[in-house]
Amino acid sequence: MSEPAITPAASRPSLTELFRAFAIVSVSGFGGALPWARRMIVEQKRWMTTEEFNEAFALSQFLPGPNLVNFAVVFGLRFGGWRGALVSLAGLMGPPLAIIIVMAALYARFGDMEMLGRILAGVSAAAAGLLIAVVTKMIAPLFLKRWNSGPPIAIAAFFGVAIMHWPLPWVFAVLAPISVAFAWYKR
Repeated sequence: MSEPAITPAASRPSLTELFRAFAIVSVSGFGGALPWARRMIVEQKRWMTTEEFNEAFALSQFLPGPNLVNFAVVFGLRFGGWRGALVSLAGLMGPPLAIIIVMAALYARFGDMEMLGRILAGVSAAAAGLLIAVVTKMIAPLFLKRWNSGPPIAIAAFFGVAIMHWPLPWVFAVLAPISVAFAWYKR
């Protein structure tokens, strides 16, 4: 299997950089690592543009499994072949696994403390705020470009899932072909 060549060699991360980046993302992202992954990959390292990140993440959402795990594999494969996919996945999963084993042992011992419940409620609110911030950053290019099918499809998906409570696979099954048709027609 040949390794994909999508970005210039100067901006292509090494396997060590892939591992380090996803390890940093994984330990930074309490309650959700997507904001940290986007910041690292798009804003700090500039390994992808906003549009490339959104496209790779959209693919990751469509695949079965956790979105960011899928994204780590897609990103690693794109920049380092199968070795990059494995290294990115190890960086994303390894540190949190070690941390969660320790935290689970501590929670089993001290989980009934009232103060711990208040701390966890505060962490949950911060995680929700981070998710709102990254969604805003991801959707901005859709609305700032001249008209395309992205905003109406996104609004239809939100309406179907959040308002109508339709099953997500049904919404995907209807909107994916419509989105592809719009993209094909636009070209």
